[in-house]
Order: sequence, then C-alpha cells, then structure tokens
Amino acid sequence: MKFSKKDLIKLYTNLVRARTFDMLCTRLLAEGKFVSFYHEGAWGDAAGVGTATFLRKDDILYPHHRAHGFPHMIGKGVDPKYYLAEHCGRATGCCSGVGTVHALFEEYGILGQSAILGAQFTVSVGWGLAAKKNGTGQVVVASFGDGTLARGTWHEGANVAVLWKLPIVYVLENNGIAQYVSLEKAYPLKDMASLAAGYGMPAVVVDGQDIVAVAEAVGEAVKRARQGKGPTFVECKTIRVTSHGYGSPHMVDGEQRDMNMVEELKKREPLSMYEKNLLKQGIITKEDIEEIAKAAKEEAAAAEKFAMESPIQEDASILDQYLYAE
Repeated sequence: MKFSKKDLIKLYTNLVRARTFDMLCTRLLAEGKFVSFYHEGAWGDAAGVGTATFLRKDDILYPHHRAHGFPHMIGKGVDPKYYLAEHCGRATGCCSGVGTVHALFEEYGILGQSAILGAQFTVSVGWGLAAKKNGTGQVVVASFGDGTLARGTWHEGANVAVLWKLPIVYVLENNGIAQYVSLEKAYPLKDMASLAAGYGMPAVVVDGQDIVAVAEAVGEAVKRARQGKGPTFVECKTIRVTSHGYGSPHMVDGEQRDMNMVEELKKREPLSMYEKNLLKQGIITKEDIEEIAKAAKEEAAAAEKFAMESPIQEDASILDQYLYAE
C-alpha cells in the first residue's frame, strides 16, 4: 500500500496523541484519580495506532488491553475524553448509561471489551457473521496479545472464521511477555502467526515498532476481507519496557527483568523512530512536530478537565444494564 503525505502525518499525529494519553493515564492512576488499574502502552502503541487509523468508520474494532485501547480508539476517531472519564468513575464515561455516549462508540464500531482476555476470538465471529450478512464490506478487526492467544477460544473462533470466510482481521501485538511469562517459556516456535496455518488462514509478520509497516499489513488484510476472501492473521512484533501493569512487579519468568535488555529495547521506541524518518523525508518539520505535540497536550488537558469536573457515578443500578439484556 502507498500512503499520501497526509496519511503519514495522520499516523504520526495519532501516535503522538496516543502516547500523550498513555502518560496522562499513568499520572492520574499515580495520583489516585483512577478507579481502576492501568496497563501502560509501554512503547508498544504503534501497533494499535497503525491498526486502527485507516479503518472505515463502520468497521468493528476490538481494542487491545495494553494502554487500555487508547491507541486503537484514538486511531479509529473516537473522542477519548469519555473513555478517560470512565476510568475515573465519572457519570459521563462510556458506560454511563447516557445514550449519546453509547451511540458515539457504536458509531465508530467500538462495541465493547471484556476483562476476560480471549473473548474477542468468539465475539468477533458473531460480529463477522453480522458484517457478512450486512453485505456492505464491513470488516471486524480483533486485537490481542501473545498471552491471550494461548486461550482455547482462539482455536474455536479461527476455525469458524475460516470455514465461513468471515471478514475478520486478527492483529496480534506480540511484545514477548504474557504478563510475567516470556514467550520462550510459553511457545515453541519463533512466530505465533504459525498458529494460523493450521486453519489455512494466511498470516504475515511485521515489525510492530514500524507504524507504517503495521498500517500496510493491516490495510492489505482489511482489503482481502472486504473482497470476501476471509480472515487474515497479522503478527506485530512489538516491545514492552515497563511492568505488566503500572505499579506491579517488573518481573519475567520468576525473576527481576534484565534492565540492560530493557535499555536495548528502548532503542526501538516507535514515535522517535517514525519522527526521524518523517523529518528525513521532508514530510514534516520541527515546527510541525511542536504544533502536533502542543495540540495533543491541549487535548489531554481538556479531557482531564472534562473527567475531573464530571459527577461521580454513584448509581449502582448502572451495572445491571451491562449484565442483562432488556
């Protein structure tokens, strides 16, 4: 795929915005303003932004739990302030029961997530079947991590998706660590994309730190799905330079993580790498970079203000609305 100058700048802008919100979420959690935990983006955010930025508005997206899906939602076009408000337990959050907020997320194809990792493999089959029946070229994109791929639901979903040629794109964000277990201790092969071959599903492995490579691979897979050729598996080799969740032990395989290795991984930080490439190609200037960063900080500040000034959600009956169908 070829991207225009405008497309490349859009990718960069969304990555800056996603990184800014990731840092904001980490700070708000540390300040005790979150009512939940938070899994930092940890410099693996290029995969989410690259996956979502060029999807159609009506395409269905299941965001990854890393950075709580902010890179994916920002890439898709959703206003992140409502999602931030939800993390702060505010009544204006996306699970507030407010119809306009629900409509906003549904309008952008964000139909929800689950605390049970692996749910995306089966619900995506349902969404994919509905998309196929709609006959509008709508595509489902399911994002997940290497640990999640160990769930049996993957095999159930993949089998049906291929049999029925459902328009699904599976995007693995493989940072090499499933919570506290390294990939080497959990999987015998180099690429987890090998799992797709067992179902006759085409797969591609890309550098998840290269946002353009991700966008290209996902774009080709989406194109194939729209043509009625069925699902594709995209494995993005990404990194994680922090602990699993903010404040949790920074351990792998029962030991403290090797910080020398972490420092090596930091050399693959996606935002700075992409920024250098854009400058080298003359696509953006240093002035553009400053303006984009300023706008992202202003957006994050406005979202924080919105969340902090919103009333706290005190109506416990709201939980019933998300447990039971009427």
